[in-house]
Amino acid sequence: MVERVRVGRAQSVPERVGSAHGSGWVLRSTEPADVEVIVGLRATVMRADLERLGRFDEQRVRQRLRDSLSPQYTSIIEIGRELAGCVTMRPVQEGQWLEHFYLAPHHQGRGLGSAVLRALLARVDALGVSARLNVLQGSAARRLYERHGFVVETQDPIDVYMVRPPGAGTGLHG
Repeated sequence: MVERVRVGRAQSVPERVGSAHGSGWVLRSTEPADVEVIVGLRATVMRADLERLGRFDEQRVRQRLRDSLSPQYTSIIEIGRELAGCVTMRPVQEGQWLEHFYLAPHHQGRGLGSAVLRALLARVDALGVSARLNVLQGSAARRLYERHGFVVETQDPIDVYMVRPPGAGTGLHG
């Protein structure tokens, strides 16, 4: 399979077709009409973790995404023509920052997140830079990131900041 994922700036054409348990997926650039869909997806996906931390506020969780989204670095994950999720990979001085990685609940736990993450991290590795992210304390997503070579760099009562040096976790399938 030809891999054409670009790290950094998203493109207007599909960047990668992959397979997650037989389901083909593509990454495509974010369009203006996608923003509110992503906002709703974030509120749905993060609700349980934010409620557990006593920090869920419907309006705040939506506005924070509107305020921080970098559409030029954000890709929509599609299966067929269905929006299955989104992910942002933007350049920072220390490498690449992975954020806003949300999958619709019915696409979670099926290998799609691992497939997308592997494709993105292969490109980060090719650049020879580290990948960084933060995840909420107690989030199940932390296990996904650890399986792909991320380690804790620092943490506070709400967030866990993780880093993945170039090539860490290479060869993982999962």
